[in-house]
Amino acid sequence: MTDDALRLLAADAADPVEAAVEGSLRPRSLDEYIGQREVKANLGVLLQAARAREEAADHILLYGPPGLGKTTLATIVARELGVNVRYTSGPAIERPGDLAAVLTSLDERDVLFIDEVHRLNHAVEEILYPAMEDYALDVMIGKGPSARSLRLTLKPFTVVGATTRAGRISAPLRDRFGATYRLDFYSDAELTQIVERSARILDVHIDAGAAIAIARRGRGTPRIVNRLLKRTRDHAEVHGDGRVTETAANEALRLLEIDDEGLDSTDRKLLAAIVQKFGSGPVGVAALGAVLSEEIETIEDVYEPFLLRLGFIDRTPQGRIATDLARQHLAGLGFEIPPPRRGEADMPSLWADVAGAADDPGAALGAGDR
Repeated sequence: MTDDALRLLAADAADPVEAAVEGSLRPRSLDEYIGQREVKANLGVLLQAARAREEAADHILLYGPPGLGKTTLATIVARELGVNVRYTSGPAIERPGDLAAVLTSLDERDVLFIDEVHRLNHAVEEILYPAMEDYALDVMIGKGPSARSLRLTLKPFTVVGATTRAGRISAPLRDRFGATYRLDFYSDAELTQIVERSARILDVHIDAGAAIAIARRGRGTPRIVNRLLKRTRDHAEVHGDGRVTETAANEALRLLEIDDEGLDSTDRKLLAAIVQKFGSGPVGVAALGAVLSEEIETIEDVYEPFLLRLGFIDRTPQGRIATDLARQHLAGLGFEIPPPRRGEADMPSLWADVAGAADDPGAALGAGDR
């Protein structure tokens, strides 16, 4: 698979050339924002109440898979409140002084968006705690025995934190967010609306069937369907009259090696490895990474969530298992499907020896001696 095709289905990938175009596709208000109905409803109440009181809104934590609109929502929060927004990320704030410089530059009720907030280091978090809770900044002046602490008062502001791994945020930081919202994958109907809206902005003539075909392959992610729309537009302009028909869209997506379920070649290789090399599993992710020459985190963060969502793989204590749906999908694509190893009647359970050892403490030792 080419690097360009791989980037298309990586929801957290960034293409500097298309950054400006992608920015123009972002909704600018909650009314324009498609999907995430519960989040929109609750966020709308929070922002309306803050406007009515003319106060800074509570700090907001947005979490969920990449590409679902966390940065867009942060921008909308600032627009709805009528204030400015400052963008930064956890890795970019290396020292407490970096955070202090950002915080002291904020005007009253401004929004500070921190992407990848789970990657803030501990020293920076310690500075952020009183800033979020008391709008105060504790600064140490001097060194050694003569050092003293000075507390600076900050203007009220709102932190909007975004993360793909909420579990990695420390409990003290997570507790300081007054509102926490989880963004879920989008339905095909919602993605179809997003494709049609983006096509209008890009002045692309697209058929209803083409919009549905692109949405079906969008992996539940707006960022991906917008990329696929632009690639199908390119294909239609080069090989046709510029109109994106269902036939043109299917042909463009076929050339990008994206099948009807939205799987790319790496997804299919992962499933094929589990089915063909490991008898449909169970198999550990480290073994899969070695077979595919992929990093373990790439498999866990990029490929597995979508395959789990489709019901093509399961996670078990023993490892990953390819489901019957995955086997049927690969069979339909012409892959050879051997019998599943886990179906063998004489295959011992991983937990059987553990249970036996609990009942008979000498059993495990005796098995090892034999």
